[in-house]
Amino acid sequence: MKAFMERYASEVKGAIHGWDRLAFRGTVRWLANVSGLASYLYSQGILLKDFSAWASGLTKRIRESSQEVAERLGIAPVYLRSSSVDKDALARAIAQERGIEEGPICMFSSVEPSFSPTVVRNRQSKRLEVAMRPRKCVWIYFYFNDAQLGLGHIRLETWAPFTLKVCLNGRHWLERSLLEEGIEYVKHDNCFRALGDVERAQALAHAQLRTDWTALLGRLAQTYFPVLETLLEPLPLRYYWSADETEWASDIMFHDTAHLDRLFPMLARHALVVSDSDSVMRYLGRIAPDATVPGNFSGEVRSDRRRRHEGVCVKHRVGRNSIKMYNKAGNVLRVETTLNAPRDFKVFRHPNDDPRRPQGWVRMRKGVADLERRAQVSQASNERYLDTLAACPSDATFIEVVGEVCRPVRRKGRRVRALHPGEEGDMHLLRFLTQGQWAINGLRNRDLALWLDPRAKDLPADQRKKLTARTSRLLMTLRAHGLIRKVPKTHRYTVTAKGSRVAALMVASCTIQATELMEKVA
Repeated sequence: MKAFMERYASEVKGAIHGWDRLAFRGTVRWLANVSGLASYLYSQGILLKDFSAWASGLTKRIRESSQEVAERLGIAPVYLRSSSVDKDALARAIAQERGIEEGPICMFSSVEPSFSPTVVRNRQSKRLEVAMRPRKCVWIYFYFNDAQLGLGHIRLETWAPFTLKVCLNGRHWLERSLLEEGIEYVKHDNCFRALGDVERAQALAHAQLRTDWTALLGRLAQTYFPVLETLLEPLPLRYYWSADETEWASDIMFHDTAHLDRLFPMLARHALVVSDSDSVMRYLGRIAPDATVPGNFSGEVRSDRRRRHEGVCVKHRVGRNSIKMYNKAGNVLRVETTLNAPRDFKVFRHPNDDPRRPQGWVRMRKGVADLERRAQVSQASNERYLDTLAACPSDATFIEVVGEVCRPVRRKGRRVRALHPGEEGDMHLLRFLTQGQWAINGLRNRDLALWLDPRAKDLPADQRKKLTARTSRLLMTLRAHGLIRKVPKTHRYTVTAKGSRVAALMVASCTIQATELMEKVA
């Protein structure tokens, strides 16, 4: 991140980092699984044969209460015949038509898929039992433009287990905070093109991390679905709040669109060329796969380039998590990390929140308690990606960037050979430097050895010794040309900014067809 901002300091007027889309789920854990629901029905004396009537009665209460809430708030209920209708766009159109700048906007109801409990007959035991099945039920939506949170919506599954879902946007939330403090801004959709006070805006965005999420989401549930408090009386209906999906965006604001229009095609190509599977995994804080490690990652890593209505988007996926880059609102370069599977990462806390057990690094939960750590992981992912983009050679000729390493140099009085990108061996070495995994903990002699020979761990001792000596000579050559530097008091090296630029340009040049290159020169 620092390298990118320093390199384009004259063209960039600021950057803002924070939440974009936040999708929360409220779950009644007692009702959301077969054993829990069965125990609840037993405790309340509800026979399995009466389950459908019991659940239908609760659904009726929810729908009637929602109608009453809509009338009290002065909004008209709308039934949508198709669940594929763009509800966000429809809500915005209603708000614009009615001039609603703050408060409730509308209520939608729609039949949509759900994964819900039902009672089925077991053919073997010839007894009724509870089972979870895919089915359809009515979902009720309330859209609002909250005084604190901005535009968002909350929706409720009207059939057991009565799941609540809340969708908020950190940029809309930040807009409300800017208005409250009188800070000028220019906003397009969910993106700020300009900010009067970038530092203060960033402080307001970070303040969102200290939110009492349970209280905030509970307030929204109480406002739009007050019936939930007494739905299961005399027992309370308590929701466990988790974050199904989070998007953390880093927006780099350029002075004008011309700068970004010139730069973005080069950044997009660079991102695809240097982002192999290992690099993408490192962007997202994962360890590259190793067949020798039991239980190591065996999922799918994908990168693609697609055209959006505003421009081109480059997206990389590791399982259900992803990082993407695209140009937005003309002058904004956005890098965004989306986490759907937080258990791929770790958080430092007491196991099972038991203070009697020592703290340690344990798997991150979806629960809102780990949202601040989730933001830290996402910000680190964005920074690693931008550090990779900083190496994109966009302001110098090919010879200016690589010419120096193609000539012999002297180090400590000794002559060190030139690098020859036209030779496969040196090109393979330069590809090694473009790997994104070295951005976290650096590289070691053994890493280069495995790159040169994947069988390095299984080689006989004499051959392994020869390979180690060869990698030591290559590392010395890279140091002499200023492509890597040694980390003091360690056996690790880091790739320098010069090394990233030279390697990235050479690797990218190898992928260009000769005819395409001649067309660009012409």
